[in-house]
Amino acid sequence: MVELSEVTLVVAIKSHCDGCREFINTDVHELPVPVLVISAVDDESSEWRDARQRVLVSPDAFRLLDLRSAPFYVLVDPIAARVVTEGVLFGASQVAKEIAPYLN
Repeated sequence: MVELSEVTLVVAIKSHCDGCREFINTDVHELPVPVLVISAVDDESSEWRDARQRVLVSPDAFRLLDLRSAPFYVLVDPIAARVVTEGVLFGASQVAKEIAPYLN
């Protein structure tokens, strides 16, 4: 079960995805919110084995968050029970720029 207690960036990834691989292998310090990286299926190609970001493999979380495909991100505010913004994942700096206006 995944429980969010503050504004959180949820990142949906998949194997064989350049943007996904870049995201999980980079330092996400420029993202000023907690980050949850999830996948609907396990990484059979072992691309994530040495990743800097932990990947939660959870088909249930994917379904509950109504994520239909990866690479995708969604900024969730669990207190207000709403999606703040969402978009396609290309990299950490791109996501940081896109979510910045929503964090004040």
